[in-house]
Amino acid sequence: MGFIFDPRTAPGGGLYYTQLIEAAAPSFAVLPSAMPIHAPADIELAINDFAREPNGGLLVLPDFTTNSNRQLIITLAARHRMPAVYAFRYFAAEGGLMSYGVDVAELFRSAANYVDRILNGAKPSDLPVQLPEKFDFVINLKTAKTLGLTIPPGVFAIADEVIE
Repeated sequence: MGFIFDPRTAPGGGLYYTQLIEAAAPSFAVLPSAMPIHAPADIELAINDFAREPNGGLLVLPDFTTNSNRQLIITLAARHRMPAVYAFRYFAAEGGLMSYGVDVAELFRSAANYVDRILNGAKPSDLPVQLPEKFDFVINLKTAKTLGLTIPPGVFAIADEVIE
């Protein structure tokens, strides 16, 4: 499993995710392969190189570079018939196989609540830190079919959205 990220823009330089992925990988019987990138040319080189290995999948970590180059990443994953999982729903909506991540709209609603409380006199330092509570799991069925993948019924059952 290759995971692609930009150390300059990923949270904690990507170290946070790298440690979690490497710790979890043995329980899923996968060998993680970090693919740090900085520019579109790096993305193409990293994915093309990784695609030479059999039975690989791609995990695209959330950062500015992967987000701003999402169409390139989606296109390369499709070209190499490589299953890929993304952090945001819009990746799946734009042709990625599936996404699992925070509900961005819910984050904006929470932020608006904080702004409202501050504008009504609350001191920002008195407000609690809140972590995201809602996560979305989205499957792009068209992409799954293009890749020749059969999604098990149990996976469909837990999806928040299936794009057909």
